Amino acid sequence: MSLNLNTRYMGLELNSPIVVSACPLSEDVGNIVQMEDAGAGAVVLFSLFEEQIRREQERLTAIQMATTNVFAEGLDYFPATAEYGMGVEQYLELIQKAKERVDIPIIASLNGITPEGWIEYAARIEQAGADGLEMNVFYIAADIVQDGRAVENRYLEILEVVRRTVQIPVAVKLNPYFSSMGHISRQLALGGANGLVLFNRFYQPDFDINNLRVLNDLRYSESNEIRLPLLWISVLYGKTNASLAATTGVQSAREVIKYLLAGADVAMTASALYKNGIGYMETMHAELRAWMQDMQFKSIDDFKGVLSQQNVADPEAFERANYIQVLGSTKR
Repeated sequence: MSLNLNTRYMGLELNSPIVVSACPLSEDVGNIVQMEDAGAGAVVLFSLFEEQIRREQERLTAIQMATTNVFAEGLDYFPATAEYGMGVEQYLELIQKAKERVDIPIIASLNGITPEGWIEYAARIEQAGADGLEMNVFYIAADIVQDGRAVENRYLEILEVVRRTVQIPVAVKLNPYFSSMGHISRQLALGGANGLVLFNRFYQPDFDINNLRVLNDLRYSESNEIRLPLLWISVLYGKTNASLAATTGVQSAREVIKYLLAGADVAMTASALYKNGIGYMETMHAELRAWMQDMQFKSIDDFKGVLSQQNVADPEAFERANYIQVLGSTKR
């Protein structure tokens, strides 16, 4: 039986629902070529950080100001701000080189918290040839006087700025802490988001109780973390025009299949590639095809959203019933 793994994400045609999520593996063009060879439907590049851009701009400005009134000829040793790399030039060059080497979509990622941090660089990313842009608004509302509406408005304002700036598809990477996930998802879709990525995984600190210091160690996601995004993708499927991407806990084809059944257009993975190598995506694709063969599904569209909640009249009541059933099962 001929199997079709094609899917659409943000209007982009992908030959696979398995996408590489934003991570340092994509800093190397050779790795991106390997990702395409292993069957990746698309690659989301590692994030360009607003703070990184700001620091390098400030550093260059300080150097120029310190030397301007010393020796005029000294300015020749320092490039103009627009010409200085600042990490940005290398990022744009990576986009260009990747587009020359691979045929799969290349999606850039900007990580910032203020509208000002997005305008120029979103435009330059589009000019470099990126097929799409992922907005990673990595923002924790730690200000206890800031209300939920202000947090939502920050996302919506940044999206508005970006949408006015670029024509390429834009996805918003969400965190799971909104009080009304359905509402903010709807507002973002109405505001022009072509895709919603569920969920941003905050790297939460731990404490070293012997040395009394904060630990910021990296922990890879695990497959048991898929339940929250699985729930919300299931709820949102069929209720928004934005594409849905899952990006937590994808360790094998099993998680990819679950996310697709919930209604995701793509499942993004990075931790599995760190643990098993980029070539592991070949195994994931083989397992996905084997499952489709066993279940007699010819295409992704045949089973995408089959286990979603779009046909449930009252999703809230459904979840309440599921909650009661889960609690009841613990008594046996």
